Amino acid sequence: MKKSIVNYVAFQAGWFACVIGAANGLPIIGLAVVLLAVLLHLSGATRPMRELQLLAICAVIGLTFDSILLATGWISYPNHIVVMGLAPAWIVAMWVIFGSTLNLSMSWLRGRSWLAAIFGAIGGPLSYLAGQKLGAISLLNQSAALVSLAIGWAIILPLITALARHFDGFKEVAVPGYIQNNWRKNHVSDHG
Repeated sequence: MKKSIVNYVAFQAGWFACVIGAANGLPIIGLAVVLLAVLLHLSGATRPMRELQLLAICAVIGLTFDSILLATGWISYPNHIVVMGLAPAWIVAMWVIFGSTLNLSMSWLRGRSWLAAIFGAIGGPLSYLAGQKLGAISLLNQSAALVSLAIGWAIILPLITALARHFDGFKEVAVPGYIQNNWRKNHVSDHG
């Protein structure tokens, strides 16, 4: 439970740092906060490489999805130079920090594809609207952008929650005999 709370707070800090930093022409602030949050996240994982793989997958999915939205002209990043039509690094960092929640504070979505789809269809567009209100992005064709975001997130969130189960870096690793012997040592008294 403690890890989930820390994870949720780190996600919120990363999200706000990325959005506020981007809105004020200082995306490096968000990148730095996300880097620290990811290092904290990985330090608590039992299998950090598995978790790092999940975060990398989320980064690729996010870069692809947001670059497509940029290419359609439905979203723009007013304070940023976009390299070769790609979404800026701070938005990719937001995908990474979101990916860090999938096995902790958002793990309740795993195995619930329909719930993840509904949550994605609502939460995804709301997050972008919040980013627009704070000045980090512009939804140029708001109706088309919101529909695209809802459809995209309704597909992506169930996909990445399924991937999170596979790349769960927080799942306890069973070592034959170790768990049983440790349980006995900690739970069976000397008196029989």
